Amino acid sequence: MRLSYPTNVKIIKVPCTGRVDITHVLKAFEDGADGVYLVGCLEGDCHYLVGNIRAKKRVEYLKHILDECGVGGERVAMYNMSSAEGQRFAEVAREMTEKIRTLGPNPAKKEK
Repeated sequence: MRLSYPTNVKIIKVPCTGRVDITHVLKAFEDGADGVYLVGCLEGDCHYLVGNIRAKKRVEYLKHILDECGVGGERVAMYNMSSAEGQRFAEVAREMTEKIRTLGPNPAKKEK
C-alpha cells in the first residue's frame, strides 16, 4: 500500500518519540521548518514504557516556548497511533500541512 501525503513532509525516524529532545525541534524551526509534529505509539503501548508520555510533555512545553518567542505553539503537535494506521498517518500529514499553510511561514526562519 502506497501512502499519499504532502511532499514537503520530511520523515525522520527515531527508535522512540521519547528520544526527541526539545533542542532537536527548536533546531528544526531555526533551520526553517514551518511546523513539526511527532507521531508516536499509542499511550500505554510504548516499547520503551513511557517514551511517548515524555514526548507528549516535551511537546506541551515546546508549545509554551514557541508562544513565548513569537513563533507560535500551534506549529508543533504530537499524535499517537498504531503502526498499522498508515492511512491515518497520511491523513494527519495532510491536516498538519494545511494547518501550517494557513499559519504562513515560520517567523523565525533564517534569512538566506
